[in-house]
Amino acid sequence: MPGGRLTQEERQQIALGLADGLAYAEIARGIDRPTSTVTREVMRNGGPTAYRADLAHRATEHRAHRRRQAAPRDPKAPPQPYGRDEEAVREYEEVFTTVIMASGAPKMMSRVLACLFTTDAGSLTASELAQRLQVSPASISKAIAFLESQGLVRRERDERRRERYVVDDDVWYQSMMASARSTAQLVETSRQGVSILGPGTPAAIRLENIARFLDFVSESIARAAEQAREILHTKPGTTPDSTT
Repeated sequence: MPGGRLTQEERQQIALGLADGLAYAEIARGIDRPTSTVTREVMRNGGPTAYRADLAHRATEHRAHRRRQAAPRDPKAPPQPYGRDEEAVREYEEVFTTVIMASGAPKMMSRVLACLFTTDAGSLTASELAQRLQVSPASISKAIAFLESQGLVRRERDERRRERYVVDDDVWYQSMMASARSTAQLVETSRQGVSILGPGTPAAIRLENIARFLDFVSESIARAAEQAREILHTKPGTTPDSTT
């Protein structure tokens, strides 16, 4: 299996595979690369619908040049815990950020969330986030406000009275429940429109169909989230099949 960075020819093969609707695993076999390599390559360069081989190749060269020109690592900075490869962690955070962005979140919010997710403590201060992401405190504040509104982070004070931003282990449960509450409001508003626009009219029928669909989906998601939380939620340091 070849090593090193993807060549431009391999990227062209990836682009052709995506155009043909092939799965990542099938594309990976065609160029003799791990599936994870292809997945990472596609997601960090626009996703399956926007991937372009030439743009991806130039973007990779630009990232490599930027890293070579970057300031040397602070010798006082602690090494990656658990013997992790610092470069691999940084690349993974980029991929994770791209995937979150593909779900609809703005770039800075996605960067902050990916940074928090990949931190063992699950929490960072504003200054720590600004230092890690090399952005201004104002950018962090705006991102946190958005993430709080989505139920993805919360604030707490540590022993030094510093405000920390936290992602809980059941963050996606909290986010889904927040989404369900938001959808419930949309359902209620749609049904109010039925009486205003006149039951049986085309506009009212449309709104009633919207309300019924969203109500069903929202309840199903909330019920599934509750069940999954009870069955699948794993505390740090445990495995799903561990026993006490």
